[in-house]
Amino acid sequence: MLEVDHLAASYGESQVLFDVSLSVGEGEVVSLLGRNGMGKTTTVSTIMGLLKPRGGRVRFEGRDVTARDPHSIAAAGIGLVPEGRQVFPTLTVEENLTATAAARFGAPRWTLEAVYALFPRLKERRRNLGSQLSGGEQQMLAIGRALMTNPKLLILDEATEGLAPLLRQEIWRCLSSLRSERQAILVIDKNVDALMTLADRHVVIEKGVVRWTGTSRELAADPGVKERYLHV
Repeated sequence: MLEVDHLAASYGESQVLFDVSLSVGEGEVVSLLGRNGMGKTTTVSTIMGLLKPRGGRVRFEGRDVTARDPHSIAAAGIGLVPEGRQVFPTLTVEENLTATAAARFGAPRWTLEAVYALFPRLKERRRNLGSQLSGGEQQMLAIGRALMTNPKLLILDEATEGLAPLLRQEIWRCLSSLRSERQAILVIDKNVDALMTLADRHVVIEKGVVRWTGTSRELAADPGVKERYLHV
């Protein structure tokens, strides 16, 4: 579904990505791992067209989407839950959700009712402004807002960063439910143990270069990968 080949990207004269290749198949969950500052968010920004690459290719469902405008990449079927959530603070929960609603690929799987079923807390808060929500509720809203675009691929950048343990569990429950429905997901998070349970495959990045790829079983069998590339 998603193919990233030898991606390179810079912020001005500062090159951040040198050689990033990864793929996500239909119904597959893939994690992108690495310490802070290694290029994970830059990879997502480049995939989404928010940052123009200086080399490499991004293909989605066989079509070259390299350096397309973000709105056209979203319209192709990629939904983003950005780092920092970025909910609309002056809109209500329900307005945040309906603002992104789209049914580009037939009858929509994700409607208000479906999102509220996944996150009952959002239904309870549906009249609250985005600015009145807790961090965990904002993350639920950011996920729900991305789902309302009815994406073929969902990308989450820092899925549970800064959340209390109980709210983290709620987000992992949500992602597990999406996985059971064969929603394709590319996810960034620091909780490697949770990702090993959730994801089919893992891609480890260091200083803008992919250093390791493999399954959860292979990652568990090679503790040196965590030691070299993930532990702070």
